Amino acid sequence: MFQNLYPSEDCDSAYQIDYEGFYDKGYRGILFDVDNTLVEHDQPVTLPAIELFENLKEIGFKTCIISNNKDYRVKPLADALESEYVYKAGKPSKAGYEKGMEIMGTTRENTLFIGDQIFTDIWGANKAGIHSILVKPIAKHEEIQIILKRKLEKIVLGEYNKAKSRA
Repeated sequence: MFQNLYPSEDCDSAYQIDYEGFYDKGYRGILFDVDNTLVEHDQPVTLPAIELFENLKEIGFKTCIISNNKDYRVKPLADALESEYVYKAGKPSKAGYEKGMEIMGTTRENTLFIGDQIFTDIWGANKAGIHSILVKPIAKHEEIQIILKRKLEKIVLGEYNKAKSRA
């Protein structure tokens, strides 16, 4: 029933993903959500995020941050991470994902997407035909509109986990 909202896979954190394994499988570009995926909502870039992006470059990945936020929020983060970016991406529309792939010079077949929200991040990546990885949000404290979405996400995640255990 909710299959179009299911991630391709899930992981506790963007910082725990086996990126070398994905590179070995032929992936060459990674699209990232920012808030609560790489850093806490509305917070500056962190040392772990900088180290992650340095490691991704060493592996050979191209990266692009895609966010529904405005340029003044996304650009400083992208600059600090030395990453391309798309602001006002319009997630879950696939247009922002496609723009990110165009910037990186990758295709849906060799691009990953990593994000923490089902109804924007994962749904959009799935619409764009990209391998999607759902991570748990970094912060426990969130804005009210996100809290309400998380309640609905719990229903989808319950169905996803049932389907995953049957597979």
